[in-house]
Amino acid sequence: MKAVFDDRQWRHDPKFFMANGTRLPSPEQPERIARLKAAAEAAGCVFEAPADHGMGPLAAVHSPEYLHFLRTIYPRWRRIEGAGEEVIPNIHPASRADGYPKSAVGQAGWHQADTACPIAEHTWEAAYWSAQTALSAADLVLGGARAVYALSRPPGHHAYRDLAGGFCFLNNAAIAAEHLLRAGRRPAILDVDVHHGNGTQGIFYARGDVLTVSIHAHPERFYPFFWGYPQERGEGAGLGANLNLALPRGTDDAGYLAALDTALARIDAFGADVVVVALGLDAHVNDPFQGLAVTTEGFGRITGAIAGLGRPQLYVQEGGYLSPDRGPNLTAALSGAAACARPTSSSSAAASPG
Repeated sequence: MKAVFDDRQWRHDPKFFMANGTRLPSPEQPERIARLKAAAEAAGCVFEAPADHGMGPLAAVHSPEYLHFLRTIYPRWRRIEGAGEEVIPNIHPASRADGYPKSAVGQAGWHQADTACPIAEHTWEAAYWSAQTALSAADLVLGGARAVYALSRPPGHHAYRDLAGGFCFLNNAAIAAEHLLRAGRRPAILDVDVHHGNGTQGIFYARGDVLTVSIHAHPERFYPFFWGYPQERGEGAGLGANLNLALPRGTDDAGYLAALDTALARIDAFGADVVVVALGLDAHVNDPFQGLAVTTEGFGRITGAIAGLGRPQLYVQEGGYLSPDRGPNLTAALSGAAACARPTSSSSAAASPG
């Protein structure tokens, strides 16, 4: 399987993380790259560097205000007397209809949803090349590859059009899907991370040209808490183009695969001719977040079922943080995709999901 990664993604090294009122080391460490890359290579991936597509594809998904904020906030923040080493919000607007401030502190609150997305000196550079990695992987799919892996880090699925959150800054899967759409494809995004892909949902919620599907632990007691409920189906032109499959905590392989059958049937009915998989690995039974209970072998069955649709797949790395299981989970997932990917006589040919 072809794979894409850029070394500049190492340079984002967040220090601040808070859980339950306690400051902890960030789970989104650069060391993730070494483990993920080795695991992908164990599955037969051959890596190449991405091309630079510039700002245009990023601006097709994110607002100009937000991109300007990400590019400039760190030096502005450091000019504040007594400012910390990272940009961390301490105030948020009561609603998105409130006024847009000029101050760095106010803009941090506007554009950062939580304290899990601190911005340091090299955050923008790493996020930019994480997005370029997903774009170049999409180009490989457009060039005829049946399955491609984008080692995008930092991840992206919690990033909205103008809002960072949950370790995410640029929404890599959404950027790749928009790129595929503009190239004449009909993409579906399938998010298999244990957390709901709230940013991805928000970006496409009022649109009907990209299907968004997320299988995740039910948010009533799990991050991101406020989004990811089954009744969220889209609005306006997007009504029916968003599907949330919220699972009870502790759902195992069998329960997960049953939900996946539903997801794949919706993707087939949408007429998608390419599937962008937001590949989280944190649904694992031993994951520190303890959301779901998928086994390592289960990840291979998940991606094998996705590949069984017969559409090209772009696997964009999302969550799955440092633990002994991360490497084996990714190897299983990519091996399952590679083993089951098969060409069809027509990219939109119907297939039995599951």
